[in-house]
Amino acid sequence: MIPPLNSAIVTRSGLTALPTGIIETVSPVSTHGLALVGIIGGLALGVWVVWLSVVRTCKLRAYVASDGTSESAPLLHPDQIRTDIQRGHTTTLDKDALLCSICATLDFYRIFLYGIPELEAVPLGSLSSILEKSYQCSFCRLISLYVRRTRMLEKFPHVDLSGIECEVYTMHCGSLQRPPYPPPKYYFCRRLHIIRKGVWEIHPAPDEAGPLIIHLMQEDAFKFGRPTDLHGRRVKNTVDIGLVKKWINLCQEYHGDKCVNVCRMDGKLPGFVRVVDVISMAVVPAPSGCRYVSLSYVWGSIGAEYWTTKDNITERSKPGGLNAANLPDTISDAILFVRQLDERYIWIDALCIIQDDSQDKSTQIHAMDLVYGLSYFTIIAAGGKTARDPLPGCRPRTRTLQQHIEVVQGLHLYLAPPRLGEAVVQSAWHTRCWTYQESALSRRRIYFTGHQVYFECRDQIFCEDIVAESKSQSCRSFLRFPRGEYFQIASDSFKFESYRGAVEKCTRRNLTKESDIVDAFTGVTNALANGYGLGDPARAFQHGMMLTELHLTLLWQHAPHTPRARRSLPDGSSSPWPSWAWAAWRGAVIHAGEVAYVGTQIGKYSDEPRVDETFIDNWYIVNHSGDTVQLDVRRVSHDFQTEEEHPAYSCSRGILDPTELTLDIRRPLEPGTLIFRTTSSHFGITRRGGEENEESNTSIYYGLFNILSTASSPPTWIGTAILPLDPAPPTSLEFIVLARSIAGVHGTFDEESYMHYSGCLLNVMAVSQNGGLMERVGLGVIHIVAWIASRPEEKVVFLR
Repeated sequence: MIPPLNSAIVTRSGLTALPTGIIETVSPVSTHGLALVGIIGGLALGVWVVWLSVVRTCKLRAYVASDGTSESAPLLHPDQIRTDIQRGHTTTLDKDALLCSICATLDFYRIFLYGIPELEAVPLGSLSSILEKSYQCSFCRLISLYVRRTRMLEKFPHVDLSGIECEVYTMHCGSLQRPPYPPPKYYFCRRLHIIRKGVWEIHPAPDEAGPLIIHLMQEDAFKFGRPTDLHGRRVKNTVDIGLVKKWINLCQEYHGDKCVNVCRMDGKLPGFVRVVDVISMAVVPAPSGCRYVSLSYVWGSIGAEYWTTKDNITERSKPGGLNAANLPDTISDAILFVRQLDERYIWIDALCIIQDDSQDKSTQIHAMDLVYGLSYFTIIAAGGKTARDPLPGCRPRTRTLQQHIEVVQGLHLYLAPPRLGEAVVQSAWHTRCWTYQESALSRRRIYFTGHQVYFECRDQIFCEDIVAESKSQSCRSFLRFPRGEYFQIASDSFKFESYRGAVEKCTRRNLTKESDIVDAFTGVTNALANGYGLGDPARAFQHGMMLTELHLTLLWQHAPHTPRARRSLPDGSSSPWPSWAWAAWRGAVIHAGEVAYVGTQIGKYSDEPRVDETFIDNWYIVNHSGDTVQLDVRRVSHDFQTEEEHPAYSCSRGILDPTELTLDIRRPLEPGTLIFRTTSSHFGITRRGGEENEESNTSIYYGLFNILSTASSPPTWIGTAILPLDPAPPTSLEFIVLARSIAGVHGTFDEESYMHYSGCLLNVMAVSQNGGLMERVGLGVIHIVAWIASRPEEKVVFLR
């Protein structure tokens, strides 16, 4: 029986196929005719395929500007896109080789065309099943590569992966051109995001592993009527020098003052700065106004045989005097890279500073803000652990390609390598303290990593694996998430914030010589002094502390996981740095406000310190020459509306008498001693109960303590302090007043005994005394009414 004509079968691609019954009823007599028709049809089909290929190639070329910079042509109409996709989609869906049963049900064309909202993410099954299927499923293999790259199985070998469910959704990549309004659904390039549910307890920290992202390659962009913008790009064995030049030129030509005037510098290098001339291979004084490149790298533990010294500086100053064969790979590759970019000069610390001349080292170190801030760009060797390691991709066979591409339903998909932030955080370079200012002060940075090369300026991020080059400053893409590595000179109100951010980032990093901390931070303090008009950096900063904002900079805290240990002394120093300066202590530093004193875990809550009223009228310091000088510290005052209801705190005003500035005329004060008048009182302390008191929590080195008033029985909780646990503090401590906090925070004192109102807290420092000199023990907040009730004593403080 012949089936009715309307019973044609609809395939997955939407095309119709004739029922088999019709084919069975065709007469044998027409076999030869059918064969002839088939030959003619085959030839026609071949011509049509060639024509379609040419048309599509022309479309692809039309989406890329002649200079390779993204200036895209108008997009295709949605109906035309659907037609083109259906034409090329028929056979690919029917040949779902190397896809598991779950992935084969996904229509990747429609996913990349229309997207999947995050709230409608499609399940992919458990992570364990995906790993098992990775050898037979192309899409599962991409996910398994991410697991391997992040080393999740090595870090968490006992976790049951079957309880981790994976889902897929899409996100916009952004746009390198202004979209039409309203933008059509198919306009934006999309990328796949794989999310893992039930993995929070084992997932690596965000700064260790980025999200699992899968990109569509640029050769498939035309299939969706899209330009190649923000699609994947194939990475070569060596760096594409032409591409790097394009990145630099785009920044120079289109980003304007944003990437030129860094930290409000005047654009002149001091005459004593040397550079390497890569043409003559000599160490020479930097020519006036020359354009040069700088290098930031990890020295490692290698010897000093390649350093510039007093003995070889004369020879190295002659043409040909610098032998590249004697240089470690990082340095020789940097010189080669500069030549390839047609630049002539590069600044490299080991070669441009006379390493065994203390005077030359000191002079050059204090010019680091200018050296890095004025360089055309900085090469950052984030792919090695020592200076012996090559710059990956600078020369053949110096990097292994890690770009894995899978063909899924005719589309070329690949697992995105680490984005810039992830790649840098995982590097040894990121752990070194000296490299912080080298990066933060640079206007343009070219990062060499094991995966690829990245370009970052103050406006854009480019990389080898993503087509993202654009002349437009209004473009937005997923690459442009700022890393926060550099600080920005903004309005005067952000002065402390710029300083605070730099201190907290810098102190998280390691130093071979702990006494180098201030030198490693000098470039930043110089830039801050210049950018904010603070005057002479040597007067505005001492021991890393911003003296003009002393009421805020004194409110630093040790990070809770940092052991309490003093830094070693600098060479030639006979006395330790003052206890009130963060540079005197090893490890990470945070500047925490009142919220840090709430709860039981330090660091569980974070805010920034804010002072609403300063009480210290005049500050003095003993400078490096042994002279006592007055500091220019900003004053802060606020009119409290509720003050009439409560006793007012009063402090002594006026300039200190010269006789009050000396503790003992027979014993001169050490440089760095702070002198000021304030009030002092003693209170009991007791460790606050909570999770930090558990003996198993051995990684916490600082605890929250209740400050107690013994005027009542039982003692009343009047404030909170953060104090070191080793050695254990005594049961009673002396406190001195620094300033008034902007507001009282619930949970810092007994609110049944003391009313909570705006401005009720005083910032206080716990101190110990030794021969009339005070040393910092910790910081706290105390209710102002309780402080006044304690009948504090006014005194001149010598804080060392």
